[in-house]
Amino acid sequence: MHHQIIEPEFAALLDSDAQVQRLGSGFTFTEGPIWHPVQQHLLFSDIPADKRRRWDSNGISEVLSGTHKGNGMTYDRDLNLIVCEHSTSSLTKLSVDGQRSVLASHFEGRELNSPNDVVMRSCGSIYFTDPYYGRLPHFGIERERELSFQGVYRVLPTQDSTTDPQLLADRYLFTQPNGLCFSPDESLLYINDTVQTNIRVFDVNADGSLRHGRLFASGICHSTLPGVPDGMKCDEQGNVWVTAPGGLWVYSPSGRLIGKVAVPELCANLHWGGDDWHTLFICATTSLYAIRTNVLPRREPFMLGSRSGGIRDDFEAGQAAWRSDSLPAQYRENNTLNVVPDYRATADYSPTTSNAVPTAAAASQPDILTGLSIDAQRCVLVIQDMQNDVVVEGGAFADSGAPAHCREQNAVANIIRLADACRQKGIPVVHVWFQCEPGHLGITMNAPLFEGLVDANALVKGTWGAAPVAGLEARAGDHIVLKSRMNAFEGTNLETILKAEERDIIIETGAWTNMSIEHTARTGADKGFTVIVPEDACSSMNADWHNASISYAMSNVAAVTRVDAVIEGLF
Repeated sequence: MHHQIIEPEFAALLDSDAQVQRLGSGFTFTEGPIWHPVQQHLLFSDIPADKRRRWDSNGISEVLSGTHKGNGMTYDRDLNLIVCEHSTSSLTKLSVDGQRSVLASHFEGRELNSPNDVVMRSCGSIYFTDPYYGRLPHFGIERERELSFQGVYRVLPTQDSTTDPQLLADRYLFTQPNGLCFSPDESLLYINDTVQTNIRVFDVNADGSLRHGRLFASGICHSTLPGVPDGMKCDEQGNVWVTAPGGLWVYSPSGRLIGKVAVPELCANLHWGGDDWHTLFICATTSLYAIRTNVLPRREPFMLGSRSGGIRDDFEAGQAAWRSDSLPAQYRENNTLNVVPDYRATADYSPTTSNAVPTAAAASQPDILTGLSIDAQRCVLVIQDMQNDVVVEGGAFADSGAPAHCREQNAVANIIRLADACRQKGIPVVHVWFQCEPGHLGITMNAPLFEGLVDANALVKGTWGAAPVAGLEARAGDHIVLKSRMNAFEGTNLETILKAEERDIIIETGAWTNMSIEHTARTGADKGFTVIVPEDACSSMNADWHNASISYAMSNVAAVTRVDAVIEGLF
């Protein structure tokens, strides 16, 4: 079985023909591997069987029957076992003497869903994810959920079970948060989402809280190969190893997919161990596998000081060498293509369909990203609503001020220039046009925008108003998507086109910034796409509305930049 070297640096991490050895099989669903640095054994969970098993040089044995459907595990510094229990909705500690204590079980008076994966920071704080898989049959006990969201939490070292764990990110950011891991210096926390098929990365503040969440990798899925983002670990160099279709996928610290490890079964989790920490153990459905790597894991707190565990003397040097100032400049400055800030409600700005001018605070100038590095092979250019009725004098919405702002932005010329550059790089171009049937059949009157559309008899199929503006007509090889809502994903085949083209980065342009562009960016981010918005290739009804959107709402879901930065950043 050969592994896939996508970028040259992966060859230094793993030999392309390294053997994947099956250590044992016949289990129901393996998970949660953790290596004991002193006793030199691996513990792992068999969730549906409700058993905890052990692998060592003598083979595999059963350690415990009746684990509360235990899943993810780690050790603290004293080598007490920390366990995510599905059937009790609890994060628990099993001390060295065998005593079980609950670390977290409720949030805001309601039971947690089912703690799934867990990692510890050097200060002693414990971070864990809480999807609801343990409330489904087979992986847990089927029962109603008490929480309306799936969150990520932290338990402080001095905290007891009577205190709620701390919710670390917006409660509705994740669909099913799963694997998580720290970077070698603990300045970053990676969290993946099994349903959204992506990985987000957060900066870790000095007090352990999180900020500046952004998309690190997306599209971790395949149309035919089984596998999803689940378990995840970081190596000593800052590369992220995550379960994925066909085995494991490995991402560089800058978010580039650099290689794939082929494994015979669907993988659920992984952990390094062995007498020299070069053995990567993989829990894969019915079996436990192992493979030798050329790289060590990031040194976790329970490994510290464990010289008897065979940790290499220069492990500290390897960890110290991985610092944020050793990363590529564009990643260090958060200007990589994957910069997507986390979702937060902004009090100063609430988008509406009214033409009322927003507050002065909302109309502040945006932060613009420069120095981008964008993989053209992952991109698609979307040109939305650049039609005569929308942005041209004489069109149905000319009185809104939209034509004047489009001219101020030089949006048409900028989009033409960007489209030409994209086509030269082989980037697909998608034109999204709002078109209505004569009489506006099928258009609901649930919002002022649609009422205005009908009143102005706008964007009727086959009319001049619905036609694209001069210079932005579709060319041979372009895609055309027809819509009848603000959101370009709603009721259209846009997502099908993106999947068929195997693209996960959307460069979004067009009109109007605070409506169609913003709605589409939000949905794109929710679906796991990276969204880049060159603000000078967008326009609205006036500069205030435009700036309000890109400065506030848009900054939560997209990388806001300009056309020149996108063109210069494409590689």
